[in-house]
Amino acid sequence: MNIKPIKNDDDLTLAVLRMRSLRGAELGSPEGDEIEILATLVEAYEEKHHAIDAPDPIEAIKFRMDQMGLKDADLTPFVGQRSRVTEVLKKQRALNLRMIRNLHKGLNIPLDALVKDYPLERETM
Repeated sequence: MNIKPIKNDDDLTLAVLRMRSLRGAELGSPEGDEIEILATLVEAYEEKHHAIDAPDPIEAIKFRMDQMGLKDADLTPFVGQRSRVTEVLKKQRALNLRMIRNLHKGLNIPLDALVKDYPLERETM
């Protein structure tokens, strides 16, 4: 086992290729241990250099709507009247606590995705 720190994307590629070559190794074996160590190094490197920001609450809602095949009007039980749904989805109105609770409970959207701050758009006329 010759493991070294992952310092750049080339090192990352080599580590991933090595993990793939060890696929199927038994847990607790030297190869299995090597996979675990490499996985930890890969995860740390990717988190630091290739982190993906969590979506803002409205993007999270739209993603869930897409997953569930929902239309804007389907959000009225969770957000309120249709005009309010439109304002929320256009980021003209912020989510309030009641909406956040309803969306979490009704659509199973994680609370941490819904409570994140996001900028509101100005209305254009």
